[in-house]
Amino acid sequence: MTTRATAAEDDAPASRNRPLLVLGKITEILDAFSLTRPELTLGEIQQATGIPTSTVQRLVSNMVAEGMLDRSGERVRVGVRMAYWAAAAAQGVDVLTLVNPILRELRDATGETACLFRAEQGYRVCVAVAETRHALRREMFVGKIMALHAGSAGRVLLAWNPELADAVLAGPLQRFTEATVTSPDGLRELLAETRRDGFAITAGERDDGASGLAAPVFDSATDVVGALAISGPTSRMPRERCEAWVDLLVAHADQLTRTLGGRHPG
Repeated sequence: MTTRATAAEDDAPASRNRPLLVLGKITEILDAFSLTRPELTLGEIQQATGIPTSTVQRLVSNMVAEGMLDRSGERVRVGVRMAYWAAAAAQGVDVLTLVNPILRELRDATGETACLFRAEQGYRVCVAVAETRHALRREMFVGKIMALHAGSAGRVLLAWNPELADAVLAGPLQRFTEATVTSPDGLRELLAETRRDGFAITAGERDDGASGLAAPVFDSATDVVGALAISGPTSRMPRERCEAWVDLLVAHADQLTRTLGGRHPG
């Protein structure tokens, strides 16, 4: 009965809600594919999406006809035509024009500095920033270079990049403050915790009286390409305040991942 109702809903005359429902199902089907699962059967798509079998069969057939999916025997994969659309979407796009609005939104929601860091040549570099409007602030600017082993953003960049983490942990870990983690084993445990939690919160590791929280941003290959971070003085960002902002931060990091065409590791 549920299957018939859903099918009837999709086949009904055009209405205000119908395009959103159909597009939502198409998006769910495309999201079922990943680099680790590039080919799926109809049954696997149904299990991954929860969409009724009859609807999956009909939508997949239509998507194959339009080139959105390609069929090989009993399995389907994302269509080669999608690469043409992706190339057009990326043509002439300045990544910062996509990043900066999200940073400003996060800054306005928290009142603190929001920034994006990338790992470059064994360091973390600020590549975009929306500064707080408070007079008391942590110094932050595009191009600022910092150590990877100290601070929430560095911890995120290392947690999802094992090779980089091994390289950093193999070298000396400079102490910046009393709170800086300089034990390779201790930092490795914290990196594992960060990966389990999906975010990192630190206080006073690089600068006394400064706090930060960060979450990962991923590319289409599910590799970490950045750390979205909120930073400010500990007087305004005690641990409990940082914890209260975790969901907000992770949501914006996920939004940035989607905006950049990425996806979270399975």
